[in-house]
Amino acid sequence: QLQASGGGTVQPGGSLRLSCAASEGTLNDWTIAWFRQAPGKEREAVAYIGTSGLEKRYGDIVKGRFTISRDRAKNTVYLQMNSLKPEDTAVYYCASRANRLILSAWHLPRHWPYWGQGTLVTVSS
Repeated sequence: QLQASGGGTVQPGGSLRLSCAASEGTLNDWTIAWFRQAPGKEREAVAYIGTSGLEKRYGDIVKGRFTISRDRAKNTVYLQMNSLKPEDTAVYYCASRANRLILSAWHLPRHWPYWGQGTLVTVSS
């Protein structure tokens, strides 16, 4: 099971770092993505990282502000979020899959079979 953590309340312009870990086994052989969902909105893609950690993709909404990374020694994937805006307020989920994914499809939730429980990020003054 995936476990997302690190959410909280932060002022606009602030930063947070989310973590995605596995309660059992290793994440190191899995492709990981972060999605988010705000109330009344569809789930949207935030970031993607391949197993090597070198292959990354970002949603247009977060490019230049968010960074995805993985620490293989800690078996954890991180999402560093900087310059946060009120519109970044959402529940953030990490998702995984074992097989390689065509990168043009990474942003589609239906291609991710395993999901964590989500962590709430609130950006408010």
